[in-house]
Amino acid sequence: MVPVICIDGPSGAGKGTIAKRLAEHLGWHLLDSGALYRVLGHACLLAGIPWDDEPAVTEMATNLDVSFRPGSEGVDVLLAGQDVTRAVRSEEGGHGASAVAVIPDVRAALLERQRQLALAPGLVADGRDMGSVVFVDAPLKIFLSASPEARAQRRYSQLLARGESVSLPRLLEAIKERDARDANRDASPLVAAEDAVTIDSTELSVDAVFNRVLDLVATRGLGTRASG
Repeated sequence: MVPVICIDGPSGAGKGTIAKRLAEHLGWHLLDSGALYRVLGHACLLAGIPWDDEPAVTEMATNLDVSFRPGSEGVDVLLAGQDVTRAVRSEEGGHGASAVAVIPDVRAALLERQRQLALAPGLVADGRDMGSVVFVDAPLKIFLSASPEARAQRRYSQLLARGESVSLPRLLEAIKERDARDANRDASPLVAAEDAVTIDSTELSVDAVFNRVLDLVATRGLGTRASG
């Protein structure tokens, strides 16, 4: 069985950054599950398939040719080998994701598609239900958390660095609202798997979190401790 390391947690906890570094360190494949619905929406747009055409969208989801790789500014998204990162991370990409995500058959198809991405030598899966739903037999599951205040501050700093005008109080309110929705939704609520190791990154640097993850990886016999 191909080993999978799951890194789940709320938005802004740093799981994407850690997943990217870990995949690079181990030389494993990378899955940014949060981008899948965005990729699907974009693929439908390119193919001229309306987002509300449930059979056609489901077929596209079943055969979605998507892959991910560590990029200079995060995780790059590839559709049929082409870099579509900017398009899927855009506002339109978000609209497409919201439209296709409400189709039950699409959710089932993408669940199976995620499992198919577990390829040798291994997979680092970043998401919200990787350990609790998608890869329940994964040998290492990490739930990365942080206080809403810390996550809002991180997002605030990122947006300011991009030259965007943002309100820290509004960001904090939005994060708290999303946390409540994610924790209470019927389908795949945001919860730590029973056998997950929880790491609170509120007071930790990225390097400190990464080193703690490397210790867990080495303890489970999934890789070496030496940092890259």
